[in-house]
Amino acid sequence: MVTPTQSIWMDGTLIPWDQANVHILSHTLHYGMGIFEGIRAYRMDEGSGAVFRMQEHTRRLVETARMVGIALPWSESAIDEAILATLIANEMTEAYVRPLVYLGPGPMDVVSHANPVHMAIAVWPWGAYLGEAGVRAGIRCCISTYTRLGGRAHLPKGKIVGHYVNSILAKDEAHRLGFDEALMADDAGHILEGSSENIFIARDGVLFTPPFEADILGGVTRDTVIRVARDLGIEVQERNFGRDLLYMADEVILTGTAAEVTPVREIDGRPIGDGSVGPLARRLQAAFAELIRGRDPRYEPWLARYALTPALQATGS
Repeated sequence: MVTPTQSIWMDGTLIPWDQANVHILSHTLHYGMGIFEGIRAYRMDEGSGAVFRMQEHTRRLVETARMVGIALPWSESAIDEAILATLIANEMTEAYVRPLVYLGPGPMDVVSHANPVHMAIAVWPWGAYLGEAGVRAGIRCCISTYTRLGGRAHLPKGKIVGHYVNSILAKDEAHRLGFDEALMADDAGHILEGSSENIFIARDGVLFTPPFEADILGGVTRDTVIRVARDLGIEVQERNFGRDLLYMADEVILTGTAAEVTPVREIDGRPIGDGSVGPLARRLQAAFAELIRGRDPRYEPWLARYALTPALQATGS
């Protein structure tokens, strides 16, 4: 995680870790009106770094700000430059990147238009979100008793700070029951996503995933997996499904910036397929591992490459 030796970008200035503070009366702290992104940078074979699909993540950050009515004083290109500058300043060629837009102190009304807008960018090392063992052998999930907030209750396509309480409750429940992750459904019983991941199921060689129009986050990794799967000749269908088709699946896969491509071996005590990681998951994991390292030229446009100083480029972080 973030350590005191690192710097954090705040409103255009790199601040030492222990000085990157916010006021106790910051509006976002009280009401949850803030937005964020999760992005990864990967070390390339030659020693440089590359931010994976940075522009798509930045675009979503700006679009989320528009959804909730936050007037960002930074352009997409300025945010991109700040992300790269933070990685270089921290001498990191591999990192998780967290841009956060938050509202500072001002009127303590629920409506926040008069509060100042701030942005911070932090970077830190972060391995497999659901565990290295889970990536290799699959994880255990349960269907949460908490439903995913619907489109009439929030804005599903935005990464909004306060909305993640819904995910926190679901994942905490899963952990208390001994599972690795929670799967969440809508009020109609359609399985939508994990607490922080999009979901795919495989049946008879076809991948299914909830449609973009459903109350899901339009995940960048979700889009990556759909496009890579089709490039591999795998049929992908976007459609709704319930827990019955989930239990009947040959494979279940969770995707996300933090989770990357993580297979599921069990749901609600029921093994998925034969209880081991299936062939489609393995193919997608292998293809994803190659493209994020810059080894597949077809996906080079997805990589925002950057270099540290020559001495650091030889070792990286």
